[in-house]
Amino acid sequence: MTDQLILVNNNDEVIGYEEKLPVHEKGLLHRAFSIFVINSKNELLIQQRALHKYHSAGLWANTCCSHPIKGENQEATVHRRLREEMGFDCEVTKVFEFIYKTEFGNGLTEYEYDHVYLGKYDKDPKPNQEEVADFRWIPLNEIKDEMNNEPEKFAYWTRFAIDEFLNKVKSISI
Repeated sequence: MTDQLILVNNNDEVIGYEEKLPVHEKGLLHRAFSIFVINSKNELLIQQRALHKYHSAGLWANTCCSHPIKGENQEATVHRRLREEMGFDCEVTKVFEFIYKTEFGNGLTEYEYDHVYLGKYDKDPKPNQEEVADFRWIPLNEIKDEMNNEPEKFAYWTRFAIDEFLNKVKSISI
């Protein structure tokens, strides 16, 4: 049996479980998380998604994003996926939540109740090439301009969350 994603309602209350592909084919609301890691130079670590991903392949996104799975504590999943995707772990703080929905041209829909975490790390990652095509650090004061100038190069959820993330990071010290 494959991993089961956590289906939720608009209040993030668990209403069931389902495998990943059917969740995205049916456009079901499910729990997810996004991790934004910054360094002491006020730069955000972004990743370019692997070119073989089933959606948003090759697009730039926040440091790490995934889904908690049935039977695994969300905090444990956050740290596991950060290690699996980016080759490092760091302390993270949950900073906000949001719901978004977007349809991809391939018949899949991403409809997520997304928990956003902030972390701090000052070394370069060692990304898993199965997950990540490339990475870079971008100054926090430049990310929004780049997204506005070339939105097609960024994953939808990262564009959707960036304003609130930038507002939160100004008021949080980690």
